[in-house]
Amino acid sequence: MENNKTEMVVFDWAGTTVDYGSAAPHTVFDRVFTNHSIHLTPEEIDKPMGMEKRAHIRSLLSCPSGAAQFEQINSRRWDEKDVDSYYEEFEKTLYDVVAEFSSPIDGTVETVNLLRSKGLKIASTTGYTSQIMERVIPKAREAGYEADVVMTPDIVGASRPTPFMIFACMQKLNVYPPCHVVKVGDTVVDMQEGKNAGAWSIGILKGSNLLGLTEEQYENMPVEELSALEAKATRIYYEAGADYVIDSIHDLPAAIDEINSRLCR
Repeated sequence: MENNKTEMVVFDWAGTTVDYGSAAPHTVFDRVFTNHSIHLTPEEIDKPMGMEKRAHIRSLLSCPSGAAQFEQINSRRWDEKDVDSYYEEFEKTLYDVVAEFSSPIDGTVETVNLLRSKGLKIASTTGYTSQIMERVIPKAREAGYEADVVMTPDIVGASRPTPFMIFACMQKLNVYPPCHVVKVGDTVVDMQEGKNAGAWSIGILKGSNLLGLTEEQYENMPVEELSALEAKATRIYYEAGADYVIDSIHDLPAAIDEINSRLCR
């Protein structure tokens, strides 16, 4: 093959390129469920992160704690009308606050500029709707980060872990075959999305939802404790199909160089 190398990187947004730790969706899910007197742990809230948000709500209502609390409060099981109600509340609240959480994570702007200088196309997928992204994109652009294309579940008609948002990016930017595509994200469903598309999948630790730390917690945590959390997150990434796990977005160009070497071999 004449051009046997990576041609496109597909980034996730919250927890990968912007919004350190995926704070915005976590905060809003917590707020919405607390408003309904359902109290979930951070781990329970974060487990489905990266999914389309209606699916995320179903997952939280279906988890043992969420289902039990809902039934105890309402004397019945939840149904799709409840999902619709929670989702409307989630979207309204997220729309109001998401811009505050949309600053690029350290290293994003520099890394993306470096990848572009090497001729790579920059695409993106997300669990957010196109309406929410109208709030995110301008804030990120002001700070220097912009993707060539942004695909959302409502535009494509499918969400993670299906591959169809990545396929839409490939079609839009005229990139094929899938082995020339690298998916970069911070959740299990990001890795699954990449593998289902036949692309390479890379998980990021620093700033990720999977690691589950604020920037302050990350910087101040004892080395041994941080190493244990990173080892656990790394294992989860690989179990989800990751080809590589990197410490931060700064390490992405080197990982792509390694992928290119493997493609040439």
